Amino acid sequence: MVSRFCGIHRVVKLLRDPKFQDLLLNYPRAKRSFLVAYEATDNVTSEWKFRVEEEYLKPEDYLTRFATFIQAKQAEIEALQVLMTRPQEWKTDVLEGLREKLRSASFEERDLQKASELVHHRLADIISLVKHAAKAEAPIYTAEERVDHALSQLLAQNQFTDEQRQWLQLIREHLVKNLTIELDDFDAPIFFQRGGLGKARKVFADGLAPMLKRINAALASV
Repeated sequence: MVSRFCGIHRVVKLLRDPKFQDLLLNYPRAKRSFLVAYEATDNVTSEWKFRVEEEYLKPEDYLTRFATFIQAKQAEIEALQVLMTRPQEWKTDVLEGLREKLRSASFEERDLQKASELVHHRLADIISLVKHAAKAEAPIYTAEERVDHALSQLLAQNQFTDEQRQWLQLIREHLVKNLTIELDDFDAPIFFQRGGLGKARKVFADGLAPMLKRINAALASV
């Protein structure tokens, strides 16, 4: 017991020793060295690749694979037939069905848009992506451009009041995000806070539903 106490005493005495404390803080350290290779060049590169099943493809190869898929499935997938030959049937269910078919084939919309942006320097909407894949000469539009084309056709063929034009601006905002519009969409906040479907029916009278169908058809036709 006495021996153990003496050992602890010696340790405490050592820790209190000013010289030992100074050594803990200022012990000799190895000199740091930094080598400079003046003739060596570091090259850092990165590139996007997109997965299709077990393959990772470059953007241009990914879009080529997508085009092959669209051309092979055009007669098989109902949504593609609507988009390519029956634009008057374009609606939300068709768009969602198209997205689901593409997703199941490893073609996510956001990946297709990123690849198109890298290759064509355009943030294409899903309709343009499909049409350009089916026919290389088809133009590539952003969602904003497509919506503006569709609405310009409507404005050129009809006269609207100021109030109706205000609602058309709301419809434009909705379309840029959704690329389709139906009566049920007037429950969305952008419309609901201004009176929703009931108000829209009053503003456009009996012309609301037919107008929406014309807009949808124009979106798919551009």
